[in-house]
Amino acid sequence: MNLQYKRVLLKLSGETLMGDKSFGIDPQKLVYYAHEIKKITDIGIEVAIVIGGGNIFRGLQAKDSGIERVQGDYMGMLATCINGIALQGALENEGLYTRLVTAIEMREIAEPYIRRRAIRHLEKRRVVIFSGGTGSPYFTTDSAAALRANEINANVLLKGTRVDGIYSADPEKNPDATKYDSISFKDVLAKELNVMDMTAFTLCNENKLPIIVFDINEPGNLLKTVLGDTTGTIVS
Repeated sequence: MNLQYKRVLLKLSGETLMGDKSFGIDPQKLVYYAHEIKKITDIGIEVAIVIGGGNIFRGLQAKDSGIERVQGDYMGMLATCINGIALQGALENEGLYTRLVTAIEMREIAEPYIRRRAIRHLEKRRVVIFSGGTGSPYFTTDSAAALRANEINANVLLKGTRVDGIYSADPEKNPDATKYDSISFKDVLAKELNVMDMTAFTLCNENKLPIIVFDINEPGNLLKTVLGDTTGTIVS
């Protein structure tokens, strides 16, 4: 099979794991994502994943509870590790080999991040789950996804969301919003479109790493996207 992409990094938000819940992890969502990811590993694509922690704790919430920003960000990083363990279990239930890798050392549950080792896992067709963000406060999991995608030489950064692409305005608030099938990094900046935080976006732009924003909740969309038949929006 002539694959459009050989190695991909999939960015999932923590909120995607909530399903219809207002907090925590919906087991059915875990099973669903594991099944969708298996479809693309079955055709030979090397898969890395970065998952957020917003379903458990978001660092930016810290100021509302009197917690210092840095402490709050570390709490958010730990939340991504919980999600990573959960996703690892779901993927292994699908028969996939996985490695959970953290930016903050916790040897009993995960490997510390070592770039060459992570790449070797991918070459051996193991799904690598990056958790713990970048390991530093003040950076979002979008930034972690952009950083890891560039470090492992991914061909594309896939941002799975509940919206089917990038629009001229928030389609959930503005029914007249126009969807872009493709758009340049320059135009995203000029139109001030909210694709991901500026640190992450700049990192992809400078290293010419394309970003695809697509609806991860539509069955089969992930497979279509990696085969080049995306229903989402590509930024390049």
